[in-house]
Amino acid sequence: MTYLTQERLMLQEATRKFAMQEVLPIANKLDPEKGAIPMSLRDKMAELGYFGIKMPTEYGGLDMGCFEYCLISEELARAWMSVSSIIRHSMAHSIIPGSAFSPAQKEKYFKRMASGQFLGALAMSEPGTGSDISGLATRARREGNDWLITGNKYWCTFGDGADFLVVIARTDPNIDPKRRHLGLSAFIVEKPRGAWPAGIQGHPIPKIGYFGWNTCELALDNVRVPAENMLGEEGKAFYLVTSGLESSRAQTAARSIGLARGALEDAMAYAQDRVQFGQPIAHFQAIRFKLAHMAAQIESCRQLMYSVCTKIDEGQRCDTEAAMVKYLAAEMAEEVTSQAIQILGGAGYTTHFAVERYWRDARLTKIFEGTSEIQLRIISDALLGKVKTPELTSKPIETSA
Repeated sequence: MTYLTQERLMLQEATRKFAMQEVLPIANKLDPEKGAIPMSLRDKMAELGYFGIKMPTEYGGLDMGCFEYCLISEELARAWMSVSSIIRHSMAHSIIPGSAFSPAQKEKYFKRMASGQFLGALAMSEPGTGSDISGLATRARREGNDWLITGNKYWCTFGDGADFLVVIARTDPNIDPKRRHLGLSAFIVEKPRGAWPAGIQGHPIPKIGYFGWNTCELALDNVRVPAENMLGEEGKAFYLVTSGLESSRAQTAARSIGLARGALEDAMAYAQDRVQFGQPIAHFQAIRFKLAHMAAQIESCRQLMYSVCTKIDEGQRCDTEAAMVKYLAAEMAEEVTSQAIQILGGAGYTTHFAVERYWRDARLTKIFEGTSEIQLRIISDALLGKVKTPELTSKPIETSA
């Protein structure tokens, strides 16, 4: 099958040029300083339509599929994974699918999302709840035409810089313990960009990577939200979240592949410049074979990602395959970026070279969008059937990206 049509090749080439000329220099400057993604770069991304890749043209989007979304994501991640990730924050691209928004909400928000002027952040995980969202404790109670939300959230990336939060809270506390995934609802909480709305306090979580923006912990105290800001049906947020997982995991694979490719390309360049024992180290078989193995790993994951994206765009169910590509690409990215550091030797362990950034960010891909262990559980359940034990009664997910 020919995945890369002429149109896709043109899109890939244009995005690669943008990533290498516009994103990479900024990443190399700001990531060591833990600086924020500049608004000027976001504006350029908006002009190229990156915030509206999958959104309908009637709202200013490009009306493309998961394949193009992941094609663009790989190229941006090769330069800076944080920039590749921020396109998710139009929210209609990310783990909350566009179908979750009502016609009125689409009319109100989608044009601004597609233009990059109204970006969101997902507030789902909690200090004691990650992969098993059925255990969420944040509560929302109805008061007239509003909902009041109280609780604590963790791993809310871009929470402070976003224009709105999507908060997952429990609206029905009277749920059978064996069906805890029911009774969860999703809410749009509008907020000032760079600040917190009334009733929310937020603080950055110290991280070892994924710089360019903050990941926050939140405390919500009777945050008032209009009833019309609920996303989807009351009590059905679990299904909203899980319905977007295939696309989200494919995109995480794309980000992993981009990171690994960046590390490979930098390692190749270094190996051809670095002279030892009278010749470039790229002439030594040990280095050549290492680079060849890295390239083969990257390409194998890329081809599986293309297959998964094609199935998603054709409407085929591929939750197992999406788990497979997310697992394999994340594991591969950590290994390839680590090998790149080894090729650079001591130089790779400094911030003078970008391979350490790729390595730090690659390590995160094994954790967000469902840990590697969660992906293995999904795959093994598909192969062997689910194990019916009390602690494994709900479908696990995790996202913080």
